[in-house]
Amino acid sequence: MEPRFNLFDSPTAAKVGKRFYRASLVLEQSTLPKNLRELVELRASQINGCGFCVDVHTTEAAAAGEDATRINLVAAWRESSVFTDAERAALALAEEGTRLADAHSGVSDETWDAVRAHFDDDQVGALVYLVAMINAANRIGVIVRNKGGSYRPGMFDALAAD
Repeated sequence: MEPRFNLFDSPTAAKVGKRFYRASLVLEQSTLPKNLRELVELRASQINGCGFCVDVHTTEAAAAGEDATRINLVAAWRESSVFTDAERAALALAEEGTRLADAHSGVSDETWDAVRAHFDDDQVGALVYLVAMINAANRIGVIVRNKGGSYRPGMFDALAAD
């Protein structure tokens, strides 16, 4: 199955895409470790079925030095022993913030309390935006049917320069 549409062929979509990407670069300046950001984005992407985003975040996690075992176990993090309590809190936030329609309460108080216990205010803010932005990116990728398998680290660097 081929992608339905190349968003960079639309002047308006290309402008929005560049701004969206540049906004995501702000999160890289936060004190959230890159490997944690990639694991959170990977988990949301798995839930949303965005093959391109799964490709991006597994590739970026590996390039950042993340262990293959941990990358492979993100989908089953609750049944794994390789994640810290802080990572578990962030992964729970990713899941609950992604599955809003599945639970009338959204993010549970238990998950929120765990996030607050492990992260400072700046990191909490970064996590909230990280979850929101990856969900938006997943929806874009699924709508236009972007496929996984073609991502290479740094392939979007030119977007930051424009």
